[in-house]
Amino acid sequence: MRIEVAGDELVLCRERAIHWPARATLLVADAHFGKAATFRARGVPVPEATTAANLAALDRLIERHALKRIVFLGDFLHAREARNRATQGALAAWRERHAALKLILVAGNHDHHAGDPSAGLRIERVEEPLVDGPFALCHHPQASSAGYVLAGHLHPAYRLSGKRDALRLPCFWLGPNTGVLPAFGDFTGGHAITPAPGDRLFVTTPGAVHEVPIARVPAF
Repeated sequence: MRIEVAGDELVLCRERAIHWPARATLLVADAHFGKAATFRARGVPVPEATTAANLAALDRLIERHALKRIVFLGDFLHAREARNRATQGALAAWRERHAALKLILVAGNHDHHAGDPSAGLRIERVEEPLVDGPFALCHHPQASSAGYVLAGHLHPAYRLSGKRDALRLPCFWLGPNTGVLPAFGDFTGGHAITPAPGDRLFVTTPGAVHEVPIARVPAF
């Protein structure tokens, strides 16, 4: 879905990322690569192949859009246990397939604990905010005089309720001065949010992005 934010066009992607055509850039928040492997290393039985699924989603986005750059809005790796051979090997193979892409990581709270991505991935790490055009690219949602903030961290989700059923979906949550992306990574969970009047809310499904009219959404 194409929308205008801070005078620029952004494309909200069903894979829970934002394409910024003017900069040939993809914005990805909270990939949390290696989270499932971290849980397994700590003795918690969880599904495998989540890193492969997330990298396949990135492949689809790269194939669909003419990208020169990916900016990760924090929490690239989930924890130090994500530095296992399988996760790092998958990331290295993916990077080799997309060697021409510029990769930037705006450091998040998990990155400070997990450490920098391996040098072979050639990811430039910066602190927030990364100011680019009308946007201040961050991990933590916050006020900034440098521009409209695009951030992650919250893993926003919205609960849609019917007469008998309810469904919680990842969402893009855009306020007057700050927009929050859904978590890109599988197996990351979601934090239910309550939008304020004037906010815009876009829920994601595997096939599409849908705007939810705030005035018609019941509170919960």
